[in-house]
Amino acid sequence: MIKVGLIGCGRIAQRHIEVFRELSDKIKPVAFCDVVEERAKTLADEFSASYYTDYKKMLETEKLDLVSICTPSGLHPEHGIEAAKRKINVLSEKPMGVRLEDADRLIKACDDNGVKLFIVKQNRLNPGIRLLKNAIEKGRFGKLYMANATVFWNRPQEYYSLAPWRGTWEFDGGAFMNQASHYIDLVQWLMGPVDNVMSITGTLAREIETEDSGAAVMRFRNGSIGTVQVTMLTYPKNYEGSITILGEKGTVKIGGSAVNKVEKWEFDKYDDDDAEILDASYSVSGVYGHGHKGFYSNVISVLKEMDKPSTDGREGRKSLELILAIYKSAKTGKKISLPLTYGE
Repeated sequence: MIKVGLIGCGRIAQRHIEVFRELSDKIKPVAFCDVVEERAKTLADEFSASYYTDYKKMLETEKLDLVSICTPSGLHPEHGIEAAKRKINVLSEKPMGVRLEDADRLIKACDDNGVKLFIVKQNRLNPGIRLLKNAIEKGRFGKLYMANATVFWNRPQEYYSLAPWRGTWEFDGGAFMNQASHYIDLVQWLMGPVDNVMSITGTLAREIETEDSGAAVMRFRNGSIGTVQVTMLTYPKNYEGSITILGEKGTVKIGGSAVNKVEKWEFDKYDDDDAEILDASYSVSGVYGHGHKGFYSNVISVLKEMDKPSTDGREGRKSLELILAIYKSAKTGKKISLPLTYGE
């Protein structure tokens, strides 16, 4: 059994709780921590676990194999570093931080202490996305031409008003950093490294520090072009979360509200993967999808030395760097080249 402690018992933590229930024969949550004591206590009571309001006390008191971090994004590095210092493996929700320097500090702390670092990118495990990745790796598209990511979701003002850290630069970031980070990850994971990016962002309707909408255009190192369009203002509810890839010999769109439906799948030649397309679509009750269970299954296999991490710290860093480049372009009005250097 993998003994896990969870820090942060809010909205996204519920996806982790579902996995703890489903994988109860492999994972044992032994401690929960939240600044709101009642949140932590409620979960602790369900799992006959301990609860804390001080995460450092939890890390010092409990014997943990893994700590799952579901706190505001700006706190992920701090919490992960403290766990690593105590030789505890670290699982962090996306993004792994809001500053590149902090992300690198977290990676170094885990390296120095010989522990694993996992960054949640559950959409990589969606059936349609996995088939799309296979098609690219098999060369079925021929030359890659374009990629598009669309995130047309809705986050009302009430969502941001629920907690003072939401929509702030220090702890959260905006629509690109928070809600669209999985899609930024998919674009660069599928198409390869980005050479440069230009973007426009705006705070069109929500009363927050950061952006609620934006668009970015990027050139990949392989010469192809990518676009990302994001808004949290879609009326009346979440509408689309999609990835489209266009190539010389193929066109694919994985859509739905959370890249959960294969809406277009066409290539010039048949492959056995094509027979799996009908079973690759599924329904979702929210925009998080069903990938957390698969993600945790990989984590368990890695900790038992049976597999490699599906998304480690260095993989998680790539999408953070691209998001920060998008923000820099929006701020300066200039085309931004990657990789970034500190302070950018």
